[in-house]
Amino acid sequence: MTETTTRTAPDSGTEVTLPVHTDLLRLATAGSVDDGKSTLVGRLLHDTKSVLADQLDAVHRASADRGLATPDLSLLVDGLRAEREQGITIDVAYRYFATPKRTFVLADTPGHVQYTRNTVTGASTAQLAVLLVDARNGVVEQTRRHAAVLALLGVPQLVLAVNKIDMVDFDEATFTSIAEEFSAHAKALGYADDAVTTIPVSALLGDNVVERSENTPWYSGPSLLEHLENVPVAPDPHDAPFRMPVQYVIRPRTAEHPDYRGYAGQVAAGVVKAGDEVVVQPAGVRTTVSKVDTADGERSEAAAGHSVTLLLEDDVDISRGDLIAAAETAPVLTDELDATVCWLAEKALNPGAKLLVKHGARTVQAMVTELSARFDEQQLTSVAAPDSLQLNEIGRVQLRTAEPLPVDDYAESRRNGSFLVIDPSDGTTLAAGMIGVPLAPFAEASR
Repeated sequence: MTETTTRTAPDSGTEVTLPVHTDLLRLATAGSVDDGKSTLVGRLLHDTKSVLADQLDAVHRASADRGLATPDLSLLVDGLRAEREQGITIDVAYRYFATPKRTFVLADTPGHVQYTRNTVTGASTAQLAVLLVDARNGVVEQTRRHAAVLALLGVPQLVLAVNKIDMVDFDEATFTSIAEEFSAHAKALGYADDAVTTIPVSALLGDNVVERSENTPWYSGPSLLEHLENVPVAPDPHDAPFRMPVQYVIRPRTAEHPDYRGYAGQVAAGVVKAGDEVVVQPAGVRTTVSKVDTADGERSEAAAGHSVTLLLEDDVDISRGDLIAAAETAPVLTDELDATVCWLAEKALNPGAKLLVKHGARTVQAMVTELSARFDEQQLTSVAAPDSLQLNEIGRVQLRTAEPLPVDDYAESRRNGSFLVIDPSDGTTLAAGMIGVPLAPFAEASR
């Protein structure tokens, strides 16, 4: 019998049972609106037989109601009513599927400029991104914007899917021209040649999505699924220093467990086991892990991505928002953040703005002390000391927080090196930030 595991889909809250694989790939899609991202994801799900019969029946009925002769596979992903009515993706849609070689967690992100925040969300944990372009339009402004965001987020592998290749009669010259233009752009963003793969596809017809197509005899590379199954990816940062933000303090106070005090959270990086010496920040108190608990019972150790409850040998004052970290490699405790942010709000960011910074499970007051640079993702240049950051602009900022935060550089720990900027008046998300991420290698600041 095949061993299985149960995961909860982030967008729907429903539980999904998947076969257990030792190899997991987290990927995201991105691209301009109407480039066919949802159709491509639907094709992957359909052709890998990852769609339940009732889901497929619903798609057939909805497609027939629209007067379509063939099923619209994008409906497998666009689950919101507004998305179905408008024919666009608005929210991030997470899908799980598996092949005999690999398990996949896929985030289908919106293409509209006003939903860039969702693209940042979907790509923030991705090990690979599939960036789509329409073969008829080639590399456009939103393609360059998404590539820049993916580079800043540290997504290590890119796939450029030149979609709708059937609409240009499977023309090799068109494909080659687009591939060369994007390769030059990706190289300027810091991607090595072997980190970018370009594939001609037709999501509607299925060419080079799961099976290689006879319509592109000039293309000798893998299909999209073949590449996703075999591309080398870095695993979760198990070898990084241990980090776990405390989300909840568990005190059951029952007759069976009268003295139980556990600290629950998800391991952000590294591995933890009983006997490990840890430090609790920001207090700086050292102690030792006595037990690693889970909902399924005690375990010998836990690694990045595992949700656990830690019991400590000493009675330490710990609350939600604290960070438990490896004692010998503790993160820096600072109230000065030098970071790159993607500004996601309609109102501009100005120096002196008072905001909230959410880092891990802790939220603190902060003030923008300086805007040092703004990045132009179209020209790959940066402007020093801008007056403000506008919607979807990327910039380098300095923040002073009311309380010190235990942080790592984003390059060393994507979870502990990132934060959100929140509007204190209504709680809306204003920006996604990455600590220590320079605007280089994109460009040196210039006026």
